[in-house]
Amino acid sequence: MGFFLAPVWLWLLLAVLALATAYIVLQLRRSRYAVRFTNTALLGTLVPRRPGWRRHLAFAVLLLALATLTVGMAKPTKSVRVPRDRATVVMAIDVSLSMRATDVTPSRIEAAKAAAKEFVRLLPPRINLGLVTFAGTATVAVSPTTDRESVVRAIDAIQLRESTAIGEAIYSSLDAITSVSVQDQGGEQVPATIVLMSDGDSKQGRPVNSAASAARAAKVPVSTIAFGTEDGTVDIGGDLVPVPADRITLSRVAQETGGVYHAAASAEELKDVYSDLGSQIGYTKQKQEITRWFVGAALIGCFLGLGLAMFWTNRIV
Repeated sequence: MGFFLAPVWLWLLLAVLALATAYIVLQLRRSRYAVRFTNTALLGTLVPRRPGWRRHLAFAVLLLALATLTVGMAKPTKSVRVPRDRATVVMAIDVSLSMRATDVTPSRIEAAKAAAKEFVRLLPPRINLGLVTFAGTATVAVSPTTDRESVVRAIDAIQLRESTAIGEAIYSSLDAITSVSVQDQGGEQVPATIVLMSDGDSKQGRPVNSAASAARAAKVPVSTIAFGTEDGTVDIGGDLVPVPADRITLSRVAQETGGVYHAAASAEELKDVYSDLGSQIGYTKQKQEITRWFVGAALIGCFLGLGLAMFWTNRIV
């Protein structure tokens, strides 16, 4: 009954079923009564010819219209996708030196910046969006705001630094969320989430496990993206250093906080991941009443049934 706002009206469908049963019984009685006549020629003169199955069709259409109208009175609903009015999202982007790797064209960092800007444009305008960049430390580049241009400018200004501190990125994101944390009119906390993208394991700062526990305690899911291929390398002091994404750590963070984990090995995959996350975060499902659809269908059915009855039998009943 979750699809109806007034399900009590559905009990009237039993009355529709009773009408259908009564009609069938009446037709069976009429058939038995007609069989009693042994003189079929006399029967043809006494009983006018009826349009056979067509009169049953007219009644069936009217019965279906009545059932449709009954369902309409129960106020049926459907789920529709609508933009969130209020929420806070913090995007945390890894800016460690490993993001210079060119296993993703033109480089990991350039692909990440392009996809991040697309994510910015995708979110509904009333959602607060912040940006945290992290390497060996984490920095709140933009506090959560509805000013999308400030976030885009901060993405364009990203500079790479040494090391990686995923735990610090989560803590800084939580601090940014707290700085704008508000309650809605019902006193409930406005939803918030963190979207964290990294291409390496955490080597600096507070432990990732404790940061994930803090996010879980704050009821802030952390959706993670492991970006890059297994073959990525960067030149550090003349040596090629492997920089594969730490998928195990990022997957665990998402699982422990109630977020969603993704792996992206190309610019196009990263763009698709951000698009998917934007749809999940920026939009929600709401029930929309569709009573008028059923009432309209019932009216059409009534007119059709009555028209068929008049055309085929020259009578309504």
